[in-house]
Amino acid sequence: MSSVRLRPPAQRGEPRAELHDRHEDGHRLHHLLWRLGPGFRVCSSAVLGGGIGPRAWVLNAQVPGGYPRLDPDRHLAEIAAAEGLTGEGAGLMTAAEVAAYTSAHDGGVTATVTTGLGVRGWAAAPETGRRSGEAPADVPAAPFRPGTVNIVVAVPVPLSDAALVNAVATATEAKVQALLDAGLDCSGTPTDAVCVIAPEPGTEGGEPFAGPRSTWGARIARAVHGAALAGARPAR
Repeated sequence: MSSVRLRPPAQRGEPRAELHDRHEDGHRLHHLLWRLGPGFRVCSSAVLGGGIGPRAWVLNAQVPGGYPRLDPDRHLAEIAAAEGLTGEGAGLMTAAEVAAYTSAHDGGVTATVTTGLGVRGWAAAPETGRRSGEAPADVPAAPFRPGTVNIVVAVPVPLSDAALVNAVATATEAKVQALLDAGLDCSGTPTDAVCVIAPEPGTEGGEPFAGPRSTWGARIARAVHGAALAGARPAR
């Protein structure tokens, strides 16, 4: 059984996040849910429903620290089914406290960010000769520290395929800028994900650009920067 906290009323058709909680294996966990319905598509790096295509919902789910399951896509589908969601959706996952999400708005764009920066670093790290996240045998395991910065951006206008991909890049650039502005020496965590929601394009194909100096890209960048900065500051 889950409870829900709704954000203030949105304009008709605008995707907005709902905060739910659930109980799994003795843990009280939270997830954010966007009910999109028909007429929207998503571009994302989500573990469930990633890529570009029509999506009926987006889910950003908290999981316990030291997550033991090897089937996150199936787990997310189970959470979605428990919420009564149907159709194809996109699902993201994080060990960070989802209830501590931050959001920011700019010119009709809304960015919602869940921030876990316990395991962070630079994207271009030296080759270690080991699998990602694997510690040397003679080094004690470090205490678990939640990682993962998940970004969900809702844009009110249709975007072309190229602009959707560009929007993901713009959101990532804005996230890194926010981390640096927060005084953190990193570009993110190894498991960060981005999800961009926009209406399906009509015959005109949607806005062609979403780089940081385009109209909608600039709004995406400012919204993501504001939300990510607010989430990152407590991690200093």
